[in-house]
Amino acid sequence: MPLRYLLPLLGLLLTLSAATPSAHAATKPNVIFILLDDMGWGDFGVLHQNGLTDHKSHRTPLLDQMASEGMQLRAHYCPAPVCAPSRSSLLSGVHQGHTEVRDNQFDKALADNHTLASVMKSAGYQTWLVGKYGLQGGAERKGDDTATPAEWDAYPTKRGFDRFYGYVRHRDGHVHYPAENWALGDSEGHRSPKQVWFNDNEVSEDLAKCYTTDLFAARAKDWIVNHVQDGAGQGSDEQPFFLYLAFDTPHAALQLPSVAFPDGYGVKGGLQWLDKPGQMINTATGTVDGYRHPDYTGQGWSDAEERFATMVRRIDNAVGDLLQTLKDLSIDKETMVVISCDNGPHHESYLQTVDGKRVNYTPQSFQSYGPFDGTKRDVWEGGIRVGTLAWWPGTIPAGSKNDHPSQFHDWMPTFANAAGAAPPARTDGVSLLPTLTGKGEQAPSQVYIEYFQNGRTPSYNDFEKQKRNQRRGQMQVLYLDGYKGVRTDIQNHADAFAIYDVKNDPKELHNLAGSSPAFEQLQQRMHDRVLQIRRQNDSAPRPYDNEPIPASKTPAQQDWSYHVFAGEFSYVPDVSDLSSNKSGSASNMKVDAANGAVQFKGTFTAEQTGWYDVTLQSDTKTFARIHDAALIDADFKFETGQAYQTKIRLAKGVHPITVTTLADGDASVQLDWKFVGNED
Repeated sequence: MPLRYLLPLLGLLLTLSAATPSAHAATKPNVIFILLDDMGWGDFGVLHQNGLTDHKSHRTPLLDQMASEGMQLRAHYCPAPVCAPSRSSLLSGVHQGHTEVRDNQFDKALADNHTLASVMKSAGYQTWLVGKYGLQGGAERKGDDTATPAEWDAYPTKRGFDRFYGYVRHRDGHVHYPAENWALGDSEGHRSPKQVWFNDNEVSEDLAKCYTTDLFAARAKDWIVNHVQDGAGQGSDEQPFFLYLAFDTPHAALQLPSVAFPDGYGVKGGLQWLDKPGQMINTATGTVDGYRHPDYTGQGWSDAEERFATMVRRIDNAVGDLLQTLKDLSIDKETMVVISCDNGPHHESYLQTVDGKRVNYTPQSFQSYGPFDGTKRDVWEGGIRVGTLAWWPGTIPAGSKNDHPSQFHDWMPTFANAAGAAPPARTDGVSLLPTLTGKGEQAPSQVYIEYFQNGRTPSYNDFEKQKRNQRRGQMQVLYLDGYKGVRTDIQNHADAFAIYDVKNDPKELHNLAGSSPAFEQLQQRMHDRVLQIRRQNDSAPRPYDNEPIPASKTPAQQDWSYHVFAGEFSYVPDVSDLSSNKSGSASNMKVDAANGAVQFKGTFTAEQTGWYDVTLQSDTKTFARIHDAALIDADFKFETGQAYQTKIRLAKGVHPITVTTLADGDASVQLDWKFVGNED
């Protein structure tokens, strides 16, 4: 048996010693992250549908099988209850208090910084994106399809992906037949053919009758099969791959496949990439929008319900097909697969009848929000808790479950550590490998959400009465000490958090705020914490942006403590899972060190409340935090001799500072503070 089958965890062990791994490539697992679009937690059979006895339900048998062979992450959260910010946080490895894309900023550029793709590429991976993107930025003229990859500032191949195949624009992902006019589409631009790009080439003219669930899955299968069979995947010198497979279903238009799913699964069955213009895949036949799964017909369901259930079942088929392909190629035991969703369930159908009447759809049909309240655009559990499964045969225990809160930004350190690398210091996440493998101590995740939407929670009769038709406005979620704090329609920072023990109260019925002195103290700590973990973004103003960051109760430090980490690093690493080979203290941030990284910890004492200008100078790449908020990023695109500056408002008192820098014979950082006033 090849050595690579016996050592799936070597990448994890390497994180204890250094950053960019020097280990044999074959010891690193392939990584596939599958993102579903607007599929609710309750749409997974194993999570909710299978238990419905007095309510209509649909089935996901192959996702259920995936869960039986892997782990259910039953308390995993998206970064925001709508797609663009969620995708930005996923790819950037930071929560919504730090990402560039917030609120409803569709098609805004993904930050020019470290991404999941660039991190995995630096760890020796081929990096592929198949499916929906929506973070391209740059040229985008409404209704104009003349823009090209050269004009999109954050095109996937400019953000670390070696290959991209799919929809670039957010709105293109609203329909699932890119090359077809759709007779039942509504008047919001969902009838026209849409562009599909393969790197620098627009290829939609070849995609007649191609349904995107099938198209994207077949494209991904083909790349994987060729990677293994054409030499890159043979023997112990195999280069691992990272695949981000972002389906655009069951989101938006409730469009049906054209034919039944092909017989069989895996390399010789299921979906096949034919690479023939006019018949690119083996399901590009039949009648567009014409196939309904027979399990869901003849039951008295509405047209929209039959469509939605069929769409979910098609995703189930496609994912099962992909997993069987990995088994057929004998790479299943060296491949980690995670499937999750960008937010809670949607309400749209983008359908109209032949006489022009709009067709309604409601996630009430199948309780797609599960046992929770809230849907897409809500910060109640139904809007932000997302169905998530992790699969890695032989490494992730079969049939396991985990109910500890975690969030999208945890995947960057998880995948980096699995690859034997440290993630960038910029990440807000923690590695979930201890949870997934059952080995090591799991660091707690920081679950944090902020979002604005000028609408209201649906008035569904199975929602708590108080939450029905509730104004959303500015919203915020924080987990602290195992409790969820949530605020909606925030007017100012003094507004109270509702506090819930969602593990025992999943419908958030019992607000614990003010119920005891302990919860009064937790209320204050939540108010402080949300200011200590985020930075404002002028494109998404918040009522609490100009609040001073509260000071810490810890005493001031006179000196800087430091730890040195040996290794070769291409960027400033998060050293949380690395072992220090030298430590000490110094009066300033300067220490002799061989090549590696150095982390300094100290404090800054604000003599008065107000705004401070902060300047950082360093000879090497550096990343600084205050509390757990990003202070200055002098890592990505670092320029020697440049002074990096920021302005920040601090409350009087002591503030903890963490500075991580690369060492090149020595490490030297200067951080200067200047009080500039207290006016907003």
